[in-house]
Amino acid sequence: MDIIVFQQNGSALKKIEGIKKYGRQLIIKDLFSIDEGFPEVVEFPEEYVKQDFQGDLVLNFLKHPDLSAYLVELCEQKNIPVVTTGKPGKGYTPFTCCGLGRGEKLGEYGRQFGFPEYSVEIENDRIVGIEVLRGAPCGATWAAIIDTIGSPVQEALVKLPLRVQQNCFANPAAFDPISGKSPVHYAGYVHLAALKKAIEDATKLQKTE
Repeated sequence: MDIIVFQQNGSALKKIEGIKKYGRQLIIKDLFSIDEGFPEVVEFPEEYVKQDFQGDLVLNFLKHPDLSAYLVELCEQKNIPVVTTGKPGKGYTPFTCCGLGRGEKLGEYGRQFGFPEYSVEIENDRIVGIEVLRGAPCGATWAAIIDTIGSPVQEALVKLPLRVQQNCFANPAAFDPISGKSPVHYAGYVHLAALKKAIEDATKLQKTE
């Protein structure tokens, strides 16, 4: 799957690093970086945003709203799905990278990255094994499990979301006015929910064996 990335001032670098490290059959075909300062309103975004791109998916990490909106319009014209994290509008617009739902048009990227999913193995009320089935492209999903293995279940439920927040690269000051949560808080919450579900699934499986 060929992925095109647009970033502003290095905003996509950690995600690209995670995609390359944890992704499968995903190719970063092109990376377009815009590192200039901009006025509050950009009247001619086409002067800054490359138009001659083609791929299976666009990841939009442009910060300026005018540049971002123009890129989304271009993707719509080219019939290329686009993920724009943290901004409302057209396309796929998760609050955080680990808040991306599934979608057929997202292909392998959507199957591998987005809302986290874990599989755990439990013995004597301890987590003795944990596997990431789906995670955040920044890599926080994987980083958080390093010292979770061997922990008592209740301890893991506290430890893992804190580790996620420590490894999250989202802006902690960007609060959502509806939920009152920052992206970092949100990341911890969705990973906690994923771990709880994995524990429930593992517990049910033990009872049937």
